[in-house]
Amino acid sequence: MVRERELTDDQWMALDPHLPPQRAATGRPAKDHRLIVEAILWRLRTGAPWRDLPDRYGPWQSGYTRFRRWQQAGVWARALAALQAAADARGELDWSLHFLDGTVIRAHPHAAGAKKGAVIRPSAAARAGSAPSSTCGPNAGDDR
Repeated sequence: MVRERELTDDQWMALDPHLPPQRAATGRPAKDHRLIVEAILWRLRTGAPWRDLPDRYGPWQSGYTRFRRWQQAGVWARALAALQAAADARGELDWSLHFLDGTVIRAHPHAAGAKKGAVIRPSAAARAGSAPSSTCGPNAGDDR
């Protein structure tokens, strides 16, 4: 029985080949990949801290450790690319739809709460990419 919002068997069958092989049963047995993926998806869906992971997913450290290890190894990026390529080959993706994440779009300073009439100076990043517009010499009266 699949719980609401958990992966279906078809979804799992599509994702499973893109994950690293399940570790051999030497020493302490590793948690099943599917259980860990469900834990990771629960955490990402709810935004709750790892320590609040429900008991049905096992120790929170298992989910966190595997999530970070796979993130650093590029497993998630490769799985996403492979699943997108397969969906695109089946004609299931509409590439005409695009979304922008508004957290990286700069708003006008007035929209960001700047005081009316304040002097707006370009950021250091903007200045770093351009040639200096003026040069400063020694101050008048500075005899050093």
